[in-house]
Amino acid sequence: MAAAGKWKMYAKAKLAIENGEIDFNAHSFKINLYLSTSNCNTLTAHDALADLTNQVATAFGYAQDTKAITIATADSSGTTTVDETTNPVWTASGGSITARFAVIYDDTHADKIPIFVCLLDTAPADVTATDTNTFTITQPASGLFTKSGADVD
Repeated sequence: MAAAGKWKMYAKAKLAIENGEIDFNAHSFKINLYLSTSNCNTLTAHDALADLTNQVATAFGYAQDTKAITIATADSSGTTTVDETTNPVWTASGGSITARFAVIYDDTHADKIPIFVCLLDTAPADVTATDTNTFTITQPASGLFTKSGADVD
């Protein structure tokens, strides 16, 4: 099991949300896993999913660009919380699944805009699920991000 660290938002995603290009209530979203050698943790350089390097290869129970997730929004006293409603799970089969980062992206948008990235676990090491075990990303209870007025955390 991998605990999701703090989710960070890509610069392009912030602008796309403000411009109405990303609709958390109507679009489809997916999550991918990336290796420690990926460039996905650089927040200012990526406008499209194709910009990200070193996604975990399709093998051993992981398939690239296929894990759909559900995003939910809730409003309370002028603060909107955006959250992923389930913990994504892959079951390793015939080998191990190893990753360092997770990226959530808008699968509906033409550019497949990467929205959030997180470091998996807080230890400075990759996370691995060995054969027949599950690779589960445990989401933080506070949600992916909150927005109050014009501020985005």
